[in-house]
Amino acid sequence: MHISACIFDLDGVLVDTAKYHFLAWKRLADQLGINFTEEDNEQLKGVSRMTSLDIILEIGNRKPDDNLKLEYATLKNKWYKEYISKMTPDEILPGCLMFIEELRNANIRVAVGSASKNTPMILERVGILNLFDAVADGNNVKKAKPDPEVFLKAAEMLGVNPGNCVVFEDAVAGVQAAINAGMMCIGIGSPKILTDAQLVIKGLNEMNLTKLLTIEKNIC
Repeated sequence: MHISACIFDLDGVLVDTAKYHFLAWKRLADQLGINFTEEDNEQLKGVSRMTSLDIILEIGNRKPDDNLKLEYATLKNKWYKEYISKMTPDEILPGCLMFIEELRNANIRVAVGSASKNTPMILERVGILNLFDAVADGNNVKKAKPDPEVFLKAAEMLGVNPGNCVVFEDAVAGVQAAINAGMMCIGIGSPKILTDAQLVIKGLNEMNLTKLLTIEKNIC
């Protein structure tokens, strides 16, 4: 393959907003009298807001109607937006800025592919929105990962063939979405969890242009 673009998930790859999602979901669960733990929260990684809510309601054996579910999801998002509205550039994960700058200097296009509708706000709050050539998120895609729509949309916005894209993902559903899109995937996290990724690193501080081009060469 020839790498023409890199697509980055947001949460856990570029910034750590997972803690804010947990705080907001935990706040909702507590209000509903549901015991929701950090271990339970692992099931929510890479999935949509409504699917996340369904998981929490199942944990608590609750079966509200659709209108009430929408109220719960809206309330959770309100709390989440309160948390992320206070984010600063200090919350950009290590290695992120240096690696993206390397890619841009090498004329490799860069995009964000995230299920979150709050993606533009987060990128703007931490000061990196202008670094990306495209942002595919919950505002312009409908299907949640592991459906490949978000990554295919990012590739379309970049004008790049999906087979020439590399995805950086920290969630199992995201890795599967990248594979379903016909893209190479580099996992961020644990090799024991992200078993389908072609390579797994701890963070973007372990990635650079030379390493990426070596991976490209080995695949070819």
